[in-house]
Amino acid sequence: MVALDRPSGRQQRWAYPLLLVVSGVALGVSGLPAPLYGIYESTWHLSPLATTVVFAVYALAALAAVLVSGRVSDVVGRKPVLLGALFALLVGLGVFLVADNMALLLLARTIHGAAIGSIVVAGAAALLDLRPDRGVRSGQLSGVSFNVGMTIAIIGSALLAQYAPHPLRTPYAVVAVICLLVGIGVLALREPHTARNPGPVRIAKPAVPVEIRGDFWFSALGVMASWSVLGVLLSLYPSLAARQTHIDNLVFGGAVVGTTAFAAAMAQLAATRLPARYSAIIGDVGMALSLVLTIPVLMTHRWPLVFVAAVLLGVTFGLGFGGSLRHLSDVVPAHRRGETMSAFYLVAYTAMAVPTLVAGWAATRWELSAVFPWFAGSVAAACLIAAAVGLYGMRTPASARGRGLGELIADQSGTVGDHSH
Repeated sequence: MVALDRPSGRQQRWAYPLLLVVSGVALGVSGLPAPLYGIYESTWHLSPLATTVVFAVYALAALAAVLVSGRVSDVVGRKPVLLGALFALLVGLGVFLVADNMALLLLARTIHGAAIGSIVVAGAAALLDLRPDRGVRSGQLSGVSFNVGMTIAIIGSALLAQYAPHPLRTPYAVVAVICLLVGIGVLALREPHTARNPGPVRIAKPAVPVEIRGDFWFSALGVMASWSVLGVLLSLYPSLAARQTHIDNLVFGGAVVGTTAFAAAMAQLAATRLPARYSAIIGDVGMALSLVLTIPVLMTHRWPLVFVAAVLLGVTFGLGFGGSLRHLSDVVPAHRRGETMSAFYLVAYTAMAVPTLVAGWAATRWELSAVFPWFAGSVAAACLIAAAVGLYGMRTPASARGRGLGELIADQSGTVGDHSH
């Protein structure tokens, strides 16, 4: 029988903030190439579809990682998974440094996808191990660290690429030093997951406990909608915003995406006292409205309005994603954290990859400015569906949520679930 993880008296006080930094650095690495895709496109004559394929292989590799990393970290511990993933981040950055063709770019993104997916899942579980009674707070701070990490990395990458020598090398070299320093900190970390079963490491499907299925699917639908936005935001949107405003500067595209990420972080911090379910519902509805508003804003070709729309989208993204993550973190059983967080990020990365690929394919047949309104409208509809599921859950007794709408969706999709009793 697995005991509940309890904070140890010997717990390192810096362990919790270090894990938040690790998560932020990992998500920063994921967004690092976003301002550089325009350079790759012009230098290597890549199409929008090629750009989204490069981005999507990252998401697919991350998806594969979340299928196994949760269970592996449940068995062998969080620290070995985090160390291995940080080493993989350094290897991927090394590949970026020498990349001179599409194949190496795909290899680097694949390595990074697997590494970041592992860090996201193992890191989230480790935070809950250290503070099992602060699930909501851990979920909130994780979301903040994700967005702060992306903000710093994307704006820093754009500045270095625009003004420093070797624009396709310098950003990766700087971040590699940061990853190395963070890795030294993780080496000194005591294993946070002290209550685990001995036995062979096996690959297990992501599993969702029956008693929280309704809560899980409410959170999952919210993250699917928000990460669909994230996928296109990190791949195609910087070039689109620069093209529509006629601003030929990498810092502008990076600043637009960075502003969105920073606004998301601030919204998550400001929503401390807002119940997680309310935060997610407000965020989902707000994302739908912000996405629709972005369409006429881009048509005005006015950069100040683009930044206003970026702030609105960031705030609502922060509320939607942050609320979804906080809600799930608060209800997941201690001994099922790894597998449940794997299931959560499985649907997140699927939502990131598929719409991005579709948008990239469409942009090879039509102008990106013509494709974006259709994408924005589709994702806005998904956001409203997520909000409707949240409202449904508020009217359903807590004891019935595990077998209500959530189980119906799980049975129909057959994608994620643990059907053993």
